[in-house]
Amino acid sequence: MILTAHQPTYLPWLGLFHKISLADTFCVFDNVQYEKKSYINRNKIKSSNGPLWLSVPVETKNHRETKIFDIKIAEERWSRKHFKSIEHAYKKAPFYNDYISQLGEVLLGKKYVFLKDLNHELMKFFLKELKIETAVVFASDYNFVGNKSDLIIDMCKKLGATSYIFGSQGHDYADHNLFQDSQIEISFQNYIHPEYPQLYNNFEPYMSVVDLLFNVGRNAREVIMQGNVARIESEDQAALRISDVL
Repeated sequence: MILTAHQPTYLPWLGLFHKISLADTFCVFDNVQYEKKSYINRNKIKSSNGPLWLSVPVETKNHRETKIFDIKIAEERWSRKHFKSIEHAYKKAPFYNDYISQLGEVLLGKKYVFLKDLNHELMKFFLKELKIETAVVFASDYNFVGNKSDLIIDMCKKLGATSYIFGSQGHDYADHNLFQDSQIEISFQNYIHPEYPQLYNNFEPYMSVVDLLFNVGRNAREVIMQGNVARIESEDQAALRISDVL
Protein backbone atom coordinates (compact mmCIF):
# COMPACT_ATOMS: atom_id res chain seq x y z
CA MET A 1 0.00 0.00 0.00
CA ILE A 2 1.25 3.47 -0.91
CA LEU A 3 0.88 6.14 1.76
CA THR A 4 1.42 9.88 1.85
CA ALA A 5 0.66 12.56 4.43
CA HIS A 6 0.38 16.31 4.81
CA GLN A 7 -0.91 18.88 7.25
CA PRO A 8 -4.51 20.00 6.63
CA THR A 9 -4.57 22.96 4.26
CA TYR A 10 -7.13 25.64 3.44
CA LEU A 11 -8.04 25.75 -0.27
CA PRO A 12 -4.96 23.66 -1.22
CA TRP A 13 -2.70 24.14 -4.23
CA LEU A 14 -2.39 21.74 -7.16
CA GLY A 15 0.72 19.90 -5.97
CA LEU A 16 -1.02 18.47 -2.91
CA PHE A 17 -3.68 16.83 -5.07
CA HIS A 18 -1.01 15.36 -7.33
CA LYS A 19 0.68 13.76 -4.31
CA ILE A 20 -2.64 12.46 -2.94
CA SER A 21 -3.56 10.96 -6.31
CA LEU A 22 -0.38 8.84 -6.30
CA ALA A 23 -1.25 7.16 -3.01
CA ASP A 24 -3.73 4.54 -1.82
CA THR A 25 -4.13 6.36 1.50
CA PHE A 26 -3.66 10.00 2.49
CA CYS A 27 -3.06 10.72 6.18
CA VAL A 28 -4.06 14.18 7.36
CA PHE A 29 -1.33 15.19 9.80
CA ASP A 30 -3.58 17.10 12.18
CA ASN A 31 -1.90 16.19 15.47
CA VAL A 32 1.20 18.37 15.12
CA GLN A 33 1.76 21.91 16.34
CA TYR A 34 -0.10 24.70 14.57
CA GLU A 35 2.13 27.17 12.72
CA LYS A 36 1.25 30.82 12.19
CA LYS A 37 1.36 32.21 8.65
CA SER A 38 1.24 28.75 7.12
CA TYR A 39 -1.11 27.28 4.55
CA ILE A 40 -3.14 25.58 7.27
CA ASN A 41 -5.56 28.51 7.40
CA ARG A 42 -4.80 30.54 4.26
CA ASN A 43 -4.16 30.35 0.54
CA LYS A 44 -4.19 32.44 -2.63
CA ILE A 45 -6.65 33.04 -5.42
CA LYS A 46 -6.06 35.18 -8.50
CA SER A 47 -7.94 38.47 -8.58
CA SER A 48 -7.95 41.26 -11.16
CA ASN A 49 -5.21 42.88 -9.03
CA GLY A 50 -3.07 39.77 -8.85
CA PRO A 51 -2.73 37.07 -6.15
CA LEU A 52 -5.05 37.63 -3.20
CA TRP A 53 -4.56 35.94 0.18
CA LEU A 54 -7.66 34.50 1.86
CA SER A 55 -6.95 33.85 5.55
CA VAL A 56 -9.32 32.18 7.98
CA PRO A 57 -9.07 34.00 11.35
CA VAL A 58 -8.13 31.56 14.10
CA GLU A 59 -7.50 31.70 17.82
CA THR A 60 -3.73 31.71 18.24
CA LYS A 61 -3.37 32.12 22.00
CA ASN A 62 -0.94 29.44 23.23
CA HIS A 63 -0.62 28.21 19.64
CA ARG A 64 2.84 26.79 20.36
CA GLU A 65 1.18 24.26 22.66
CA THR A 66 -1.88 23.72 20.48
CA LYS A 67 -2.29 20.88 18.00
CA ILE A 68 -3.86 21.62 14.64
CA PHE A 69 -6.97 19.60 15.46
CA ASP A 70 -7.67 21.90 18.42
CA ILE A 71 -7.37 25.19 16.53
CA LYS A 72 -10.65 27.12 16.60
CA ILE A 73 -11.95 29.66 14.10
CA ALA A 74 -12.00 33.10 15.71
CA GLU A 75 -15.11 34.73 14.22
CA GLU A 76 -18.03 34.10 11.88
CA ARG A 77 -17.92 36.78 9.19
CA TRP A 78 -14.82 35.46 7.42
CA SER A 79 -16.74 32.93 5.28
CA ARG A 80 -19.00 35.52 3.67
CA LYS A 81 -15.97 37.72 2.93
CA HIS A 82 -14.05 34.83 1.37
CA PHE A 83 -17.02 33.75 -0.71
CA LYS A 84 -17.57 37.29 -1.99
CA SER A 85 -13.88 37.54 -2.91
CA ILE A 86 -14.10 34.25 -4.83
CA GLU A 87 -17.29 35.37 -6.58
CA HIS A 88 -15.74 38.67 -7.61
CA ALA A 89 -12.50 37.05 -8.82
CA TYR A 90 -14.07 34.27 -10.89
CA LYS A 91 -17.52 35.44 -12.01
CA LYS A 92 -16.20 35.75 -15.58
CA ALA A 93 -14.37 32.40 -15.54
CA PRO A 94 -15.70 29.84 -18.06
CA PHE A 95 -16.67 27.24 -15.43
CA TYR A 96 -17.83 29.61 -12.69
CA ASN A 97 -21.42 28.34 -12.72
CA ASP A 98 -20.27 24.72 -12.48
CA TYR A 99 -18.74 25.13 -9.03
CA ILE A 100 -19.77 28.33 -7.28
CA SER A 101 -22.99 27.02 -5.71
CA GLN A 102 -21.38 23.84 -4.39
CA LEU A 103 -18.39 25.74 -3.03
CA GLY A 104 -20.78 28.18 -1.39
CA GLU A 105 -22.59 25.30 0.32
CA VAL A 106 -19.32 24.15 1.87
CA LEU A 107 -18.18 27.60 2.98
CA LEU A 108 -21.52 29.04 4.05
CA GLY A 109 -23.73 26.01 4.68
CA LYS A 110 -22.61 25.42 8.25
CA LYS A 111 -20.87 27.18 11.10
CA TYR A 112 -17.43 25.71 11.68
CA VAL A 113 -15.98 25.79 15.19
CA PHE A 114 -12.71 24.00 14.40
CA LEU A 115 -10.47 24.77 11.44
CA LYS A 116 -9.89 21.04 10.86
CA ASP A 117 -13.57 20.50 10.06
CA LEU A 118 -13.63 23.33 7.52
CA ASN A 119 -10.50 22.02 5.80
CA HIS A 120 -11.86 18.48 5.76
CA GLU A 121 -15.16 19.48 4.15
CA LEU A 122 -13.30 21.47 1.51
CA MET A 123 -10.94 18.56 0.86
CA LYS A 124 -13.86 16.17 0.37
CA PHE A 125 -15.39 18.58 -2.14
CA PHE A 126 -12.17 19.01 -4.11
CA LEU A 127 -11.36 15.28 -4.16
CA LYS A 128 -14.86 14.54 -5.45
CA GLU A 129 -14.64 17.13 -8.21
CA LEU A 130 -11.16 15.93 -9.21
CA LYS A 131 -12.31 12.29 -9.14
CA ILE A 132 -9.52 11.28 -6.75
CA GLU A 133 -10.62 8.23 -4.74
CA THR A 134 -7.66 7.95 -2.35
CA ALA A 135 -8.71 6.93 1.16
CA VAL A 136 -8.35 9.66 3.81
CA VAL A 137 -7.43 9.03 7.46
CA PHE A 138 -6.46 11.34 10.32
CA ALA A 139 -3.30 11.11 12.39
CA SER A 140 -5.27 12.21 15.47
CA ASP A 141 -7.15 8.90 15.32
CA TYR A 142 -3.91 6.96 15.84
CA ASN A 143 -1.04 6.92 18.29
CA PHE A 144 1.91 7.48 15.99
CA VAL A 145 5.18 7.88 17.90
CA GLY A 146 8.67 9.13 17.14
CA ASN A 147 10.19 12.09 15.30
CA LYS A 148 10.97 12.70 11.63
CA SER A 149 11.79 9.38 9.91
CA ASP A 150 10.89 7.30 12.97
CA LEU A 151 7.44 8.90 13.03
CA ILE A 152 6.83 8.23 9.34
CA ILE A 153 7.98 4.62 9.71
CA ASP A 154 5.67 4.10 12.68
CA MET A 155 2.79 5.58 10.68
CA CYS A 156 3.55 3.31 7.74
CA LYS A 157 3.64 0.22 9.94
CA LYS A 158 0.40 1.02 11.77
CA LEU A 159 -1.43 1.81 8.52
CA GLY A 160 0.05 -1.16 6.64
CA ALA A 161 2.01 0.84 4.06
CA THR A 162 4.94 -0.60 2.13
CA SER A 163 5.70 2.64 0.24
CA TYR A 164 5.70 6.27 1.34
CA ILE A 165 5.71 9.45 -0.76
CA PHE A 166 7.47 12.47 0.71
CA GLY A 167 7.07 16.01 -0.51
CA SER A 168 10.16 17.60 -2.01
CA GLN A 169 11.33 18.82 1.41
CA GLY A 170 11.50 15.24 2.63
CA HIS A 171 15.01 15.08 1.21
CA ASP A 172 16.10 17.25 4.15
CA TYR A 173 15.21 14.76 6.88
CA ALA A 174 14.41 11.32 5.47
CA ASP A 175 16.83 8.69 6.76
CA HIS A 176 17.13 6.30 3.83
CA ASN A 177 18.83 3.60 5.90
CA LEU A 178 16.00 3.51 8.46
CA PHE A 179 13.41 3.06 5.74
CA GLN A 180 15.47 0.40 4.03
CA ASP A 181 15.86 -1.51 7.30
CA SER A 182 12.08 -1.28 7.77
CA GLN A 183 11.47 -2.50 4.20
CA ILE A 184 9.54 0.64 3.32
CA GLU A 185 10.17 2.07 -0.13
CA ILE A 186 10.31 5.86 -0.28
CA SER A 187 10.02 8.44 -3.04
CA PHE A 188 10.06 12.22 -3.22
CA GLN A 189 7.56 14.29 -5.14
CA ASN A 190 9.05 16.67 -7.68
CA TYR A 191 5.99 18.56 -8.85
CA ILE A 192 6.21 20.47 -12.11
CA HIS A 193 3.57 23.18 -12.03
CA PRO A 194 1.54 23.21 -15.27
CA GLU A 195 0.29 26.32 -17.03
CA TYR A 196 -3.40 26.60 -17.91
CA PRO A 197 -5.76 29.35 -19.09
CA GLN A 198 -6.37 31.96 -16.40
CA LEU A 199 -8.17 35.27 -16.15
CA TYR A 200 -6.30 38.55 -15.82
CA ASN A 201 -3.25 38.54 -18.08
CA ASN A 202 -0.02 36.73 -17.13
CA PHE A 203 -0.13 33.23 -15.66
CA GLU A 204 0.27 33.01 -11.88
CA PRO A 205 1.36 29.61 -10.48
CA TYR A 206 0.75 28.28 -6.97
CA MET A 207 -2.85 29.45 -6.69
CA SER A 208 -5.54 27.51 -4.85
CA VAL A 209 -7.14 24.64 -6.73
CA VAL A 210 -10.30 26.78 -6.99
CA ASP A 211 -8.48 28.83 -9.63
CA LEU A 212 -7.94 25.69 -11.70
CA LEU A 213 -11.52 24.45 -11.35
CA PHE A 214 -13.12 27.72 -12.37
CA ASN A 215 -10.80 28.07 -15.36
CA VAL A 216 -10.63 24.55 -16.82
CA GLY A 217 -13.57 22.67 -15.29
CA ARG A 218 -13.66 18.90 -15.72
CA ASN A 219 -10.17 18.87 -17.22
CA ALA A 220 -8.71 19.95 -13.87
CA ARG A 221 -7.28 16.56 -12.93
CA GLU A 222 -5.61 16.16 -16.32
CA VAL A 223 -4.00 19.57 -15.90
CA ILE A 224 -2.76 18.68 -12.40
CA MET A 225 -1.05 15.57 -13.77
CA GLN A 226 0.35 17.31 -16.86
CA GLY A 227 4.10 16.76 -17.14
CA ASN A 228 4.19 14.82 -13.85
CA VAL A 229 4.54 11.20 -12.83
CA ALA A 230 1.31 9.22 -12.61
CA ARG A 231 0.34 5.88 -11.16
CA ILE A 232 0.38 2.77 -13.30
CA GLU A 233 -1.66 -0.38 -12.78
CA SER A 234 0.30 -3.64 -12.68
CA GLU A 235 -1.27 -7.07 -12.73
CA ASP A 236 -0.71 -7.50 -9.00
CA GLN A 237 -1.37 -4.04 -7.53
CA ALA A 238 -1.24 -0.33 -8.17
CA ALA A 239 2.39 0.74 -8.38
CA LEU A 240 4.14 4.09 -8.40
CA ARG A 241 6.88 4.67 -10.94
CA ILE A 242 9.34 5.49 -8.19
CA SER A 243 12.25 6.11 -10.55
CA ASP A 244 10.35 8.93 -12.24
CA VAL A 245 9.75 10.72 -8.93
CA LEU A 246 13.26 10.54 -7.50
